[in-house]
Amino acid sequence: MLNKQIELEANSSHLYLAMACWAECNGYGGTANFLYRHSDEERMHMLKLVKFVNERGGKAIIPNLSVGKVSFSSLKAVFEKLLEHEMGVTNSINEVVFRCLEEKDYTTHAFMQWYVTEQLEEEALARNVLDKLKLIDNDKGGLYLFDRDLANIQADSVANTPTA
Repeated sequence: MLNKQIELEANSSHLYLAMACWAECNGYGGTANFLYRHSDEERMHMLKLVKFVNERGGKAIIPNLSVGKVSFSSLKAVFEKLLEHEMGVTNSINEVVFRCLEEKDYTTHAFMQWYVTEQLEEEALARNVLDKLKLIDNDKGGLYLFDRDLANIQADSVANTPTA
């Protein structure tokens, strides 16, 4: 299950990298920078799992990656996909935590609590960004300000949300 989670985190990093490329090629430089940072953060999540598995005597498997959809109809579609993906990651983490409790693997359970908390933040951030995009709708001035403000948001901080 942990190797499956490693794969999911790696695919998250790859997906956000593809989203960043789409944003950059469509004139959303601030969003691209946000997504590049988010991609790096997801890679760090994967590495944290890799090291944990190896340190516990297991063997982490570095997966092949698949990108999936790399073209989007709008900025809103990018963040809808991001939220959908994060919800899937949350479900996967919850399955790992449930299995830890079933197996009485309290060490892994304690380790996974960091991921549980992180997912709360990831989903909240994605929802917050989507709420802003819904308010803006297709207003070009609003999208410009949103993109500018998103460049300054730390991918790992829910407290710093866009103000556009």
